[in-house]
Amino acid sequence: MSGELFRLSLKEAMAYAAKHGSADISAALTGRIRSLNTQINAFLRCAEDTHHPPVKGPLGGLPVAYKDNICIRGQETTCASKILKGHVPPYDATVVRKLREAGGTFLGQCNMDEFAFGSSCETSAYGICRIPWDTDRVPGGSSGGSAAAVAADMALAALGSDTGGSIRQPASFCGVVGLKPTYGRVSRYGLIAFGSSFDQIGPLTKTVEDSAIMLNLIAGHDPLDSTSADRPVPDFTKALRRDVRGLKIGVPKEYSVEGIDPEVEKSVVAAAEVLKKLGADIRTVSLPHTQYSVAVYYIVAVAEASSNLGRYDGVEYGLRATEKNLKEMYFETRDRGFGQEAKRRILLGTFVLSAGYYEAFYLKGQKVRTLIRQDFENAFREVDLLLAPTAPTAAFKVGEKMNDPLAMYLSDIFTIPVNLAGIPAISIPCGLTSAGLPIGLQLMARPFDEETLFRAAYTFEQETEHYRKKPSI
Repeated sequence: MSGELFRLSLKEAMAYAAKHGSADISAALTGRIRSLNTQINAFLRCAEDTHHPPVKGPLGGLPVAYKDNICIRGQETTCASKILKGHVPPYDATVVRKLREAGGTFLGQCNMDEFAFGSSCETSAYGICRIPWDTDRVPGGSSGGSAAAVAADMALAALGSDTGGSIRQPASFCGVVGLKPTYGRVSRYGLIAFGSSFDQIGPLTKTVEDSAIMLNLIAGHDPLDSTSADRPVPDFTKALRRDVRGLKIGVPKEYSVEGIDPEVEKSVVAAAEVLKKLGADIRTVSLPHTQYSVAVYYIVAVAEASSNLGRYDGVEYGLRATEKNLKEMYFETRDRGFGQEAKRRILLGTFVLSAGYYEAFYLKGQKVRTLIRQDFENAFREVDLLLAPTAPTAAFKVGEKMNDPLAMYLSDIFTIPVNLAGIPAISIPCGLTSAGLPIGLQLMARPFDEETLFRAAYTFEQETEHYRKKPSI
């Protein structure tokens, strides 16, 4: 029986562990990783010890997977970059500490795009991650390893980070549930920064209920994070009821864009019809500044990335090139340590922050960001939720977009506005393409209204069978 325990949801595994302990489940998961990870490359590092003594707390010793940009005491943490090879944090990120306190143990660290720069998990310095549905295709990014691990039943649940769609887009490509909480809902302390005004940690899970359980465990104010919101944290599982009657759900007309896959559009329209038949009021709304979202993101976010990555110079941690003098050491360390996409974003960010261009690009980008946030505020005066595709296509093939950065950036066209506005959003499975690839439905809510998000997502999930479809790997 223990051989199939990896297929359990987190909720089911918690019930099993409460009766029988977590050792069998841990062994089943590590066995699954050993058999599949060479094909998928979802994990960069895994726990060596699979047998755990009884652990108190709701997780009861169950193992959790982490994206490789979340600091874990005593575990090498590299952001999938050569420049941080050998970096071992001396402390736990707040989310890691919270999960330890809840009885969670360490399963492993998941592959990602280097420093979270990417939408395909192809920029990792430690090899491409692949989708368990079709290993010729990418799992999305940047939390591709976390999503692929959950989709392939190599993890019960995983944590990722979302700066412009990096939880939701991989969730869509991999056919799992991905939650980007409200900015400030979950502490960023111990998350290695990409864009500090965008980044948010969130769970990737098999079900909506598992997502609510994980958010219960990691949410809350943290004095170690100055952007952490000092707000009460409800029990999100109490929002899980199959009832959307009276909910007003808006469909942004600007999200019907050229280039969206017809099969994706058809599935999302069908999902809206399901919610309508269940009593939701579906109406069209406008987010007029949507067309500027990608441009604004790749000005403001890369500026923050350039600033954040300035600390990697070979002096304090990670890779250090041995050269004749200090200046050469700086240059060689950064040249050898960063991959092509990281260098591209550093250069872009440095440019938009430079003298003579700051007002023309960065300052103007921040002003348009405010207009985008106001679009959402206006829409939420009319509706309770917004509904859209998570990504314009299903998973694309390895190498298909690597030589076209703009095409890669447009993969996040439906997810980026959420990060610009700081609101919560969730991606849930809503169908398969004719090629058998998952399609994701995105729901968006007012700031700190994850409860309504969970209510609608849970209703749709339970009224359909999409979340039960699994890859045959």
